[in-house]
Amino acid sequence: MGQQEVYDFLKKNKRKWYTSREISTALNLSIGSVTMSLKKLRNSKSLKYRMSKDRKNTYQYKFG
Repeated sequence: MGQQEVYDFLKKNKRKWYTSREISTALNLSIGSVTMSLKKLRNSKSLKYRMSKDRKNTYQYKFG
């Protein structure tokens, strides 16, 4: 649970960049669970990620 939900959410919403907080809210999962899932998905190179333009130390994620 968690990682697959995050993966499916990003795959279904391919056109928009999301922060971990936005994903957490959309899926009703804890921020810690989402963060760990995103870290694993980043390592598998399933996601694109970038530093947020609006907030320091915040990444945005997108399926890709």
